[in-house]
Amino acid sequence: MTESSDTRSADQEARGDQEAQAGREAQADQEARGASPGRLRRLMRWIPLIAPLLLWAVPCWVLLYTGQHWPLPVAATGTALFALGLAVMPLAMARGHGRRQQDRAAIVGDTLLGVSWVLFTWSVLLGVLLRLVLTVAGVGDGQSRARLVTWAVLCTAGALLAWGYAEARRVPRVRRLDVPLPRLGAGLDGTRVVLITDTHYGPLDRARWSARVCETVNGLDADLVCHTGDIADGTAERRRAQAAPLGTVRAKRALVYVTGNHEYYSEAQGWVDLMDELGWEPLRNRHLLLERGGDTLVVAGVDDVTAESSGLAGHRAHLAGALQGADPDLPVLLLAHQPTFVDRAAAHGIDLQLSGHTHGGQIWPFHHLVRLDQPVVAGLSRHGARTLLYTSRGTGFWGPPFRVFAPSEITLLVLRSARPDTSPSSP
Repeated sequence: MTESSDTRSADQEARGDQEAQAGREAQADQEARGASPGRLRRLMRWIPLIAPLLLWAVPCWVLLYTGQHWPLPVAATGTALFALGLAVMPLAMARGHGRRQQDRAAIVGDTLLGVSWVLFTWSVLLGVLLRLVLTVAGVGDGQSRARLVTWAVLCTAGALLAWGYAEARRVPRVRRLDVPLPRLGAGLDGTRVVLITDTHYGPLDRARWSARVCETVNGLDADLVCHTGDIADGTAERRRAQAAPLGTVRAKRALVYVTGNHEYYSEAQGWVDLMDELGWEPLRNRHLLLERGGDTLVVAGVDDVTAESSGLAGHRAHLAGALQGADPDLPVLLLAHQPTFVDRAAAHGIDLQLSGHTHGGQIWPFHHLVRLDQPVVAGLSRHGARTLLYTSRGTGFWGPPFRVFAPSEITLLVLRSARPDTSPSSP
């Protein structure tokens, strides 16, 4: 593995300024054609206030006040519990994820967020659907149907939360797939690339889990191991113990890493330095060459797309800089945290982009909201004439310690020189 790029050249800086200017112009054009950004900002200010109210008030109404006629002590206790959740959740999340960074508060707030989301989802879906089915089938009277719906929602939510907690805390299963890259030389056919991402070491101490993940990675006989960001929630100093097992990961060729958006919430340069210390190569807008069997693969990486707005000196997503000096006839594997970067990758003729960020939605049906922000939620997809994108569902979890219908993964990608008959269709 050899290095062949320098992101500090004056030429790259000039190109970066041009790209930034083009991005600002495109954003201005989009805003001119779309809704008023002032209105959008005003709407976003209300979401933190409206969302908790809906998450707790809707289940409270569906489970307690839609014909159940519960005895007063039951109704009063249930209402008090929902009101307590509504009061505690935002307060705990503010103390846990705000300036105070209190881990215990974060655990409480994140758990309540997951519980309320699952209760809200199934109160709406199962509450309406089951009530309709029971009514059409003529089962019982109004009160018995309403109470049956309540118990069905509570049992379903409880089962999903228990299962989702176990799914979130287990070591991810390995997902293996062959990825055809027509420009890949025969000498590189069978190259084994392992992808981990979104480990999100955080308030819940997962040092033991981290070690087991790294043991699993080491058993995959990888040529290249990639981490596409969101290592942790918190500074490198604070989460060092949980991240330390990453120093035990081994690969035949290299360990490579790019920043995610969460690094920019917690001193990103500290994470870059720690990963370098642990033996990982931070690909900050530069590339390495992976050579095998007389053929070469360009392995490039860019900072997360939020890097420039973080104000951290020298941090930005600069694809032209990452590819500076690379032979344009060589195939390129690009690490970029967010799938949304694939438009730029396709414009540059990248062969394969590896990303994370989405968590596959983490708790169903949140993936529908993720899809509003990202072009792909999970899996392998094609973009443009050449570019493939693999989006991992993530190795860890963020916030609520639950994964519902969105399992975590450690991904083994086996690169193939040419398999046109197995290429994925456009999303």
